[in-house]
Amino acid sequence: MPLGAFKAALMGTAGVEAGADVVLLATQTASNSASITFSSDITSTYVEYIFKFYNINPATDQEDFTFQVNAADSSSYDEYITSANFRTYHQESGGAADLVYQAPQDQAQGQSYQIFMHYLGNAADESASGELHLFNPSSTTYVKHFYSEASVVDGSTVSTLNHYFVGGYINQTKAIDDIQFKMSSGNFDGTIKMWGVK
Repeated sequence: MPLGAFKAALMGTAGVEAGADVVLLATQTASNSASITFSSDITSTYVEYIFKFYNINPATDQEDFTFQVNAADSSSYDEYITSANFRTYHQESGGAADLVYQAPQDQAQGQSYQIFMHYLGNAADESASGELHLFNPSSTTYVKHFYSEASVVDGSTVSTLNHYFVGGYINQTKAIDDIQFKMSSGNFDGTIKMWGVK
């Protein structure tokens, strides 16, 4: 893929024409929404999907932002996921800072919604932004790998910047054709864009 096309995608300026290497397929904006689902455009046309998240802000303080997927013949959002989750953090006060493995947020053949942004605050200065990459979801041969990276200002009493890194695979060899994002509890605001990479 030409570097220029990828840079354009990162900057949010890629075209929507079908012949482009990186194509903006959909944009959805949550406004006190329970979930956002992308249930079309996940096809064999693209070998990678990039979801970008802008100012995700929960209605309820200290919630997690999560995702799950469906195989082509399913609608229950309960595919098996194995994942690893770690974060770097630094308190706004300049106090504690560290790199920590987040065992409670990973899964070992779990069917829960995968946490990839943890403990979001609901104040105006406590939102989250980041991205999730899903590889070759239309494959009917291999499991589906993913990774995400996100910057989160949490809802703790000591404001803390957290940078989350999550990776794993969806243990499903059937095609994946939709994905849903939601909070662990309550509604949320924010914008999600879905890009296809040829």
